[in-house]
Amino acid sequence: MVVKVYGSDYASPKRVIVCLLEKEIEFETVPIDIIKGEHKDPEFLKLQPFGVVPLIQDGDYTLFESRAIIRYYAEKYKSQGTELLGRTMEEKGQVEQWLEVEAHNFQPPLYNMVLHILFSSKFGFAADQKLIQESEVKLGKVLDIYEEKLSKNKYLAGDFFSLADLSHLPFTQYLVGSLEKEYMIRERKHVSAWWDDISNRPSWKKVLAL
Repeated sequence: MVVKVYGSDYASPKRVIVCLLEKEIEFETVPIDIIKGEHKDPEFLKLQPFGVVPLIQDGDYTLFESRAIIRYYAEKYKSQGTELLGRTMEEKGQVEQWLEVEAHNFQPPLYNMVLHILFSSKFGFAADQKLIQESEVKLGKVLDIYEEKLSKNKYLAGDFFSLADLSHLPFTQYLVGSLEKEYMIRERKHVSAWWDDISNRPSWKKVLAL
């Protein structure tokens, strides 16, 4: 059964797609144009009542929230493709810890920057420059903590690539790309090396080529 991924043009669905590629799971994409409001279409809301992407359909099974989806497939296909959850309970604990850090410390300030710098005009509201500046400061403090962590380990959860690293790919791509703030990565030696490593994985290169 081919997995359907809705909203593949956006960052959070790309988190799902890169996981599916790492796990060697066949999928197809279903475009959803958020700018046109297709995520609020009644038919889509039947599948995702909150009206956000991503959403996956796997046969009769439907799931939303990108981190829930990547956890699901990493566990369901544990013996297939890249091991992304960790092999011991301690490793799994570290993976979960850094997934939570990404969700609650890393992404929120970066999301604010993406929304106000890249999408405010498309959604018809004025960019909040004060919020942008505050968010960059917050993100910098988070990256300082990452720099310390990555000075001791190659990856966030240890010396193995995991969901904890993978989950950072889509929004960090915005940071070094469209936001033109790559210096936030490059001025931190170990964060820079980590980003070069994870962003050059074949799976992520395939996502960027979609």
